[in-house]
Amino acid sequence: VRTVFGNSSVSGTGGAGTGQSSGGVASSSPFAGFSIPTRCLGPNPQECGPSPYAVDPDECVYVDQQTLKLQEAPEMVPTGEMPRSVLVAVERGLVNKAPPGTRVMVLAIASLFNTGGGDKSSGGAGTKRPNDGGGMRTPYLRVVGMERESSTADSARFSPAEEEAFRLLAQRSDIYDILYRSIAPSISGSYTVDIKKAILCLLFGGARKRLPDGMKLRGDINVLLLGDPSTAKSQFLKFATRVAPVGVYTSGKGSSAAGLTASVVRDARGEFYLEGGAMVLADGGIVAIDEFDKMRPADRVAIHEAMEQQTISVAKAGITTVLNSRSSVLAAANPVFGRYDDLKSASENIDLMSTILSRFDLIFLVRDVRDEARD
Repeated sequence: VRTVFGNSSVSGTGGAGTGQSSGGVASSSPFAGFSIPTRCLGPNPQECGPSPYAVDPDECVYVDQQTLKLQEAPEMVPTGEMPRSVLVAVERGLVNKAPPGTRVMVLAIASLFNTGGGDKSSGGAGTKRPNDGGGMRTPYLRVVGMERESSTADSARFSPAEEEAFRLLAQRSDIYDILYRSIAPSISGSYTVDIKKAILCLLFGGARKRLPDGMKLRGDINVLLLGDPSTAKSQFLKFATRVAPVGVYTSGKGSSAAGLTASVVRDARGEFYLEGGAMVLADGGIVAIDEFDKMRPADRVAIHEAMEQQTISVAKAGITTVLNSRSSVLAAANPVFGRYDDLKSASENIDLMSTILSRFDLIFLVRDVRDEARD
């Protein structure tokens, strides 16, 4: 199971797919051009001169083609390592079936393509001379079948004994207390009770509503932990991302608007493709943002749409699309003075705009009361 991280699509009659002329010349791979003969194949080759053949675009046959970047799921990447990725080529009916952030299972053929620079002077753009062995070969997957996964819960498998245990647990009247006590059990304190209940509701999520006029209301819950340092806020975030089926942890200081939402990148061939950010990859899960107050205001504004509408709109470099970001946000922040100042009001201690605060359903003021006897 992998996650589609970015894509670059070429579709319609203008796509650089497999061109086929009357002589039967075709592309050897989705990433390579087509080779045309450099000399005449007739009975008198010397009469044609050098490079006698040219491509007639009107007589070519085109197919839809798309390049995807398949990346490891975030929860499968070992700590401290970069996620591995591989290029994927899809054609015909499989084009535009997997937007960025989609989890897919593919049946593909492992292949290689030559990244060396071909000689385009022999037959126009997209052509190369035969027997061109220069450059280096890059692996890619040529997809013949693709299946989308609607959620990570579809791939979960439980034994009959586990299903019976879940059924008995669901019938207990104190199941809410049992579950919230299972949230970060090593963190204790009277102030953690409500926080654990909120994180439990965030992990389970609510019910999405679709109104009669077609308007959709999100069911995911967003929680903000704001308070003094050394109150285990980051530990709550780490625990939530570890137990969630899909969890992405990021720090506000090291995150940008493009890294959280989506960006348009130019690859080595000069084509633009779309790369989904943390909130796109966490579709169907949770995004934990630590040091939320350290984010730049421009980057914080970029997630407004993702937190309320649960979509990310992109209009860059000729790519206009809308990506799904159906994820819950669990954020942690410090007050404006580092610690909560009792002599100032709550609005003076919180250095966040009302537009971002309105996106959070639950806001907790976590305070470390300085009492020598209690400590």
